[in-house]
Amino acid sequence: MRSGAPGGAHNPRRARSYIRRNGRFLARREEDRAELMDDPGADVATLERTYDRFRLVNAVVSNSRAVYRRWIRPRLSSTETRRVLDIGAGGADVPRALLAWARADGLRMEVTAIDPDERALAWARRQPPMPGLVLRQATSRELADAAECFDVVMSNHVLHHLDGRELGALLADSERLARNAGLVVHGDIERSRLGYAGFALGTLPFVPNLLAGTFIRADGLTSIRRSHTAAELAALLPPGWRVRRGFPSRLEVVWGVDG
Repeated sequence: MRSGAPGGAHNPRRARSYIRRNGRFLARREEDRAELMDDPGADVATLERTYDRFRLVNAVVSNSRAVYRRWIRPRLSSTETRRVLDIGAGGADVPRALLAWARADGLRMEVTAIDPDERALAWARRQPPMPGLVLRQATSRELADAAECFDVVMSNHVLHHLDGRELGALLADSERLARNAGLVVHGDIERSRLGYAGFALGTLPFVPNLLAGTFIRADGLTSIRRSHTAAELAALLPPGWRVRRGFPSRLEVVWGVDG
């Protein structure tokens, strides 16, 4: 399946040529584009290799360590267990990383990783168990309706999958789940030509090895085209929410913090 810039985004020379010729490339969000992983009929072996390699790609693209340092670690304690909710956790690579960093810092944390996709949860449950990791096939609405409460509510690369109504519902659920002085931080990609070119060129050397037999490169390029700019997201947010830019080409939608 073709993805990325017309004429072959997998070819960086053609991608650069297209961007030069078409000044409106990435000028608007292409929310109707479908990601291969979202196909219910996606090849299971390819899907599971994708879950496995996400831990390596997300370490760079999502900058989860920065999210942990800025937003999560300051709210943790060495004596009391804090609850973190990761919405749309997929194969749970980010929750595992967060738990490892907290343990190394001598801090106590439990991460509930939820995803409505049974394929993702099935793969995550087959991985070695990790203390503090709770895997649940659930939605944010189901947990909010059950009056669950967390110290931190977060997601990684979920927002670009949502339309306006779904985004509003997620933000409302997040506020309910983080009541009692909780924090919400939803991280996503920021759509830009620089980010698109960086991902296209940065992943190119790994196509025949690390990324072989995965959806990561094709879906990553599609994700950028589906993503918002900071201004677009800010225009959609209800009162009390704000957008913050992060590195590299990232956005953080936050609630429950000042400044």
